[in-house]
Amino acid sequence: MQPTDRAPDYLTGVTPLPIDPDWWRGAVIYQIYPRSYQDSNGDGVGDLLGIAERLPHIASLGAEAIWISPFFTSPMKDFGYDVSDYCDVDPMFGTIADFDRVVTRAHELGLRVMIDLVLSHTSDRHPWFAESKVSRDNPRANWYVWADPKPDGTPPNNWLSVFGGSAWHWHPGREQYYLHNFLTSQPDLNLHEPVVQEALLDVVRFWLKRGVDGFRLDTINFYFADKYLRDNPPLPREMRNDSIAPGVNPYNHQLHLFSKNQPENLDFLRRFRAELVPYGAAAVGEVGDAQRGLEIMAEYTSGGDKVQMCYPFELLQPSRATAPFVAAAFDRLSRAAPDAWPCWSYSNHDTVRHITRWRLSDPAARAYTTLLMCLRGSVCLYQGEELGLPEADVAFEDLQDPYGIAFWPEFKGRDGARTPMVWETSNQAGGFTTGKPWLPVSPTHLPLSVAAQEDNAGSMLDHYRRAIAFRRRHPALRTGAQSPMIVSGNAIEFLRIGGGEQVFVAANLGEGTATALLPLGEWRVAGQGLGVDVAPGTTEVVLGPWQVCLLSRSD
Repeated sequence: MQPTDRAPDYLTGVTPLPIDPDWWRGAVIYQIYPRSYQDSNGDGVGDLLGIAERLPHIASLGAEAIWISPFFTSPMKDFGYDVSDYCDVDPMFGTIADFDRVVTRAHELGLRVMIDLVLSHTSDRHPWFAESKVSRDNPRANWYVWADPKPDGTPPNNWLSVFGGSAWHWHPGREQYYLHNFLTSQPDLNLHEPVVQEALLDVVRFWLKRGVDGFRLDTINFYFADKYLRDNPPLPREMRNDSIAPGVNPYNHQLHLFSKNQPENLDFLRRFRAELVPYGAAAVGEVGDAQRGLEIMAEYTSGGDKVQMCYPFELLQPSRATAPFVAAAFDRLSRAAPDAWPCWSYSNHDTVRHITRWRLSDPAARAYTTLLMCLRGSVCLYQGEELGLPEADVAFEDLQDPYGIAFWPEFKGRDGARTPMVWETSNQAGGFTTGKPWLPVSPTHLPLSVAAQEDNAGSMLDHYRRAIAFRRRHPALRTGAQSPMIVSGNAIEFLRIGGGEQVFVAANLGEGTATALLPLGEWRVAGQGLGVDVAPGTTEVVLGPWQVCLLSRSD
């Protein structure tokens, strides 16, 4: 993307951080789920002022940015991912002035602010949809994906919803179906209409002027549907993958060739990127595709004219990321586009926390954390991950997630990853609220609270701080190139090269021992306390279970 002479247009009172068009490259981004981070008024639901209060904790980790999940006005059928007003704050979370306080406090601490934009669909309560559904000839009639039924009255094609059942819902007023890739209350926008694209870009401009430093783009590959509404083909059983939908969901039985991943998206992303340039803002897209996630990510992030980074689902899968799996993912990515930029994460608000999902012991969790900080790309951490929180066990009667309720008991939904953050052990709410929390705080989380780990030099919290600091100290880890990965059993080895230095990484991702061959030359041990000691002149090192070797040298 070429530089621009257009000056940033901030609202009065906003204090932006210095513009750095590459701030995102190699950055550590901390995801905040606002309902569950900190409640400031005792109603049991987290809010924006609570976030502002707790930002020093994130700064102390060494993270460079925060990503706040949706806080916009919403009926909360999907907890904010069903937006009814893109340019205001839901009263549950506070006011627009409270959001400004979050930006101001974050910038004081040197943290950039990214917000979660849901551009593929709105709530059915959005004024746009309220007008669109009235008739087939009103000014917003084509703002959503509407289609006539087949002659027998059935939906126009076989597309399925991620949340189960048909992706089409009948509307008697228009005598047509509308598309919803998620809940029936989340109708899909029709981005084939230029006026819809412009309306969404106006939303982007609104928040850029309020001082945000970037966006997380929900379901980025769902923006366009096939204009001919062709049927999706079946997905062969051997290709099925549960990283997006559990096996109990028939969504995972289709190859979603036409309901998402359409080529028209590339031109829209170029228009979107142009809006970011004057502000030095960045975007990370969520690529929800179990079969082609890395390749789609490469399409969306290569060339420097679309989004800066995307996070695929490869490291969010149920199966543990073994050494061969990680190496194969990077090999696929390098072949798809050498300049593509991933944003890696192990956990988020939609997945079982990786400590539980991969059944990790404490040493294993530490090894994976260190590895994450050494991978080429940027990093997203999910709140509570730095405490080593496992998935919470939420009883059916306490469930809030519509996905979990729909697929219970085979799939317990996403609430187990969304329970409140634990700040202290003095009460059952873990310092999150003085009232009754919207989801129960897990008793297994309380001993892992921030207060319990804060001054413990051997805690998981301390390990995260040291691993993030190690990444920030080494330019090669933040922005450098990465050599092809070498795998031997459970061991993985690679080099990071850039910024006048090289960093050698070897990690044993298993319970047995592994031998790593060290590179030739004069190296020094790096990452004090994160890896094993290696004597000068050593040519190989035996790594015990879950041990890491980190070496560095100047070019």
